Amino acid sequence: MTQHRTAIVTGAARGIGAAIARRLAADGFAVAVLDLDETACASTVDAITASGGHAFAVGVDVADEQAVAAAVARVATELDAPTVLINNAGITRDNLLFKLSADDWDSVMNVHLRGSFLMSRAVQSHMVDAGWGRIVNLSSVSALGNRGQANYSAAKAGLQGFTKTLSIELGRFGVTVNAVAPGFIESDMTAATAARMGVDFDDFKKAAAAAIPVNRVGQPEDVAATVSFFVRDEAGFVSGQVLYVAGGPRD
Repeated sequence: MTQHRTAIVTGAARGIGAAIARRLAADGFAVAVLDLDETACASTVDAITASGGHAFAVGVDVADEQAVAAAVARVATELDAPTVLINNAGITRDNLLFKLSADDWDSVMNVHLRGSFLMSRAVQSHMVDAGWGRIVNLSSVSALGNRGQANYSAAKAGLQGFTKTLSIELGRFGVTVNAVAPGFIESDMTAATAARMGVDFDDFKKAAAAAIPVNRVGQPEDVAATVSFFVRDEAGFVSGQVLYVAGGPRD
């Protein structure tokens, strides 16, 4: 195993990000749990430390350039130079195009794309210095198109192009860059979608599962396991890839 064992996970206060943070801690990483509200990260940090892992919380707006630089510097000081970055932070502001405001477009682009850019740029120097690194970006099946999500779909598709480009630029330095594109994952976000649609969440999940070949919806741990694969040493020849974690084939 590599000696470079400090990971940053953004949007890790809950849901998929929290599951990824817990999994990486179980894999032996010290984990910086980043989210907009530092206090909201307490449950993730407590779960990791209760299991014998090492984690601490950092509050940061990933779309704020100075805040990102300060957060990464803090991680390097309090843990060690981060050589694993999981760009998971994300928001939704769904609406049909004719009702979609410019602010809702910008908010989604800023968190997903600008945030991933700023975080990756801030961390890559540590990876280059170490001669080893792993970046995993969270895309989505919505990158293939989804009604009412022009902003979110465009952002998630953009992350795929961002992933492929960074893999080309950073590969020579021992850094791999990949993307995970989840399908329907049971989370606060999908629960909020059901509520917005006026649909019972259990009914919403059953309908989704019926359309998925493995006949179930995904769990945050399904995504975390995939991220765990991408960051291990043995995956060093896998880079620039987008892996759909969706219970069936995607184009």
